[in-house]
Amino acid sequence: MKTKIAIACQGGGSQTAFTAGVLKALSESHLQDDFEFVSISGTSGGALCATLVWYSLRKGEQPVWKRLIDFWHDNTAQNFSEEMFNSVMIEWMRLVNSGFLPVYQTSPASPLIQAMGQFASSGHRAEFSNFPALLRRHIDFDEIAAWGPQSKPPVLIIGAASVLTGRLRKFNSSQEAIRMEHILASAAVPNIFPAVPVGDDALWDGLFSDNPPLDDLVRKGVVGDGNIPNEIWIIKINPTARQSVPVMANEIADRRNQLEGNVSMFQNLKWIEMINDLILLGAFKPEFLEQFDVSQPVRIPKAFASEPDKAYHIPWIEMSAEMQQSLDYEGKLDRSRKNVDALLAHGEERGRAFLAERAQRLGS
Repeated sequence: MKTKIAIACQGGGSQTAFTAGVLKALSESHLQDDFEFVSISGTSGGALCATLVWYSLRKGEQPVWKRLIDFWHDNTAQNFSEEMFNSVMIEWMRLVNSGFLPVYQTSPASPLIQAMGQFASSGHRAEFSNFPALLRRHIDFDEIAAWGPQSKPPVLIIGAASVLTGRLRKFNSSQEAIRMEHILASAAVPNIFPAVPVGDDALWDGLFSDNPPLDDLVRKGVVGDGNIPNEIWIIKINPTARQSVPVMANEIADRRNQLEGNVSMFQNLKWIEMINDLILLGAFKPEFLEQFDVSQPVRIPKAFASEPDKAYHIPWIEMSAEMQQSLDYEGKLDRSRKNVDALLAHGEERGRAFLAERAQRLGS
């Protein structure tokens, strides 16, 4: 039998171009020969990448990665006006976060943010200044609505957070048709984008819920019969460790964002690890495990490198230490072609390295 895998994609703005590169490398490695792809989840930019791959698979497109990579190329600054806007905004943020310019508290309704939005739409392509327009160019949401809920794997799960109730919100392709609002909600960073209305609720960035959704991937009631994975492959954007204590304002902001982006993921990993250990200890009756479609621990990365290795641990899919150290918080909004292309290429490299390391670790 083929090994069942689920892929979870962490959010991180423009830096999730790395995720797109990883997914391209994985799809080029003929995963279908050795693995059964049962589910994919994501938050923010990770949700976007997950949705594009899921959509291509649903349509039976080949190569699977083309629509995803086309999106990221379309998302970059492509003319002088767009390149200038991108450069000015990124450098302005770096100066503010470094303490060289005053900090202004902003919201999507503030005059400053609205003026920036008008400036962004002046002389630029609609796809550059209007995220919904960019999404509609690459995903036909009317087509997805016509499909309705799709229980056939892979199942897509997108994470967001309710502003009003404080509850976590998950959008599951096996239970409802995925809508553009679901992706917009998962990527709605407060102070930059307004809360996204979905039904009677208003939603913010999935960073506040699951980054990315993990526990749903091992719940039979969520992903359905036969879709519990043997392994969860996590594409990670935020580094776990840092070599020194941040001192400068921009360093503190960057590290705070990284920690916020990792906390829910590590909590979910520790929860799955506890269940794994209980399975190995024989704490569950066989009929209980059969009911939940699991007989062996789910292979997952370990949360922290300092912890002891266990038989069910597999590697992370993450950037090299050198690449992590070269990035900053402002880079998560950098849409320059140079930045995106570098992340795409690094993602491909690290995706191939993951497959090699995983095979060596498991002896297969």
